[in-house]
Amino acid sequence: MSGQVSPTGTGSGNGRYLAFLRENARWLSASYLLAVFSGFGQTFFISLSGGDIRAEFGLSHGELGLLYMLATLASALTLPYVGRSLDHFPVRRIAAVVMTGLALCCLAMAASFSVWSVALAFYGLRLCGQGMMTHTSLTAAGRWFSAQRGRALSIAVLGFPTAEALFPLCFVVLNNQFGWRGAWTVSACVLFLLAMPVLLTLLARDRVPSVAEVATARPEGRQWTRREALRDPRFWVVSCGVNAPAFIGTAIFFHQVYLVELRGWTLELFASAFLVMAAGVVVASLTVGPLIDRFSARQLLPFTLVPLSLGCFVLGLVHAPAAAFIFMALVGISNGFNSTMVGALWPEVYGTRHMGAIRSVAFAIMVFASAAGPGLVGWLIDLGVAFDLQIFGMGLYCVLFCAVLAAAARAYRPIEYS
Repeated sequence: MSGQVSPTGTGSGNGRYLAFLRENARWLSASYLLAVFSGFGQTFFISLSGGDIRAEFGLSHGELGLLYMLATLASALTLPYVGRSLDHFPVRRIAAVVMTGLALCCLAMAASFSVWSVALAFYGLRLCGQGMMTHTSLTAAGRWFSAQRGRALSIAVLGFPTAEALFPLCFVVLNNQFGWRGAWTVSACVLFLLAMPVLLTLLARDRVPSVAEVATARPEGRQWTRREALRDPRFWVVSCGVNAPAFIGTAIFFHQVYLVELRGWTLELFASAFLVMAAGVVVASLTVGPLIDRFSARQLLPFTLVPLSLGCFVLGLVHAPAAAFIFMALVGISNGFNSTMVGALWPEVYGTRHMGAIRSVAFAIMVFASAAGPGLVGWLIDLGVAFDLQIFGMGLYCVLFCAVLAAAARAYRPIEYS
């Protein structure tokens, strides 16, 4: 049975927003929890057992990093093929398969017995967790909601800072109690015994917008196929801009030990700034969601890299400890803005009929960017290129692409998104 939801277009702004949350709690909660539990396949969680894996299997930092990069790239290559399944099967069925796969990969990590078994576990965690769980969360939210797409995506995106705030602490506690293999076993149990029953209950009914809601939404116009979207130069130009946060953020976080040594900071100081980043994500995503519904993602596209460019300039030019917190706050704002805006942009400009296939490619490009960042920056460090100069160059790239994205936004004709 499908759930048909009435529009929330009357009353005050706060009243409409609260009514929207209340009437759509089932589907908003499902999108949010899919994002939360994707944390088991995200870098911030997997990396917590990196030291134990290196010690047990005799790997160097570089060897483990190369293994992880190859697994991430392999997952990015696979995602366009499995991601389009969202265009053909119900969200509930996809979620059940993906969560089962993610839980089994957690068990595979716990039972790893060789370097190659670790590599396969990495691949599965990245594909099922970072890849398909995130892809399912954002694609479902973008498809379920039309008039309120920005608000829905802003709620779904909150799952990522939630996982960043809770999962590392939980892993450390479990690691101290049961060891790193025990921690991964408990992670699998959480997915099997908690995440799956809750999410499959929430997804028992698919959301179908009411006739009135569809009437008040912007008409989607042309429904692009994946082949048509990939032949559109604007898709690639926009991708080069909106994936800058993935490249820059992953590169700097991966080399954070090198950064704090250069600055004379402590690793604890930089780690504490992640809380500021999480707060920035929450504030930005909740703010930009209603703005998308009011103005459209296309009109907000040119501004998505402004916070990140400022953050890079601060980190590259200021060496005082306060720069770490300012940088992380701006990165959080950029991530919250960018994730919500991009989640709404692709269905706006290319329609929702083939969104699973199109977004799977867009997400694979993001994964490639996040995998390439640490390697390229590390290579430049080995060549003697100053880290400050690299960070400043990242800021200049963001400024350049603010102008490029403004031109791309104008290039999308209103008939294609409005």
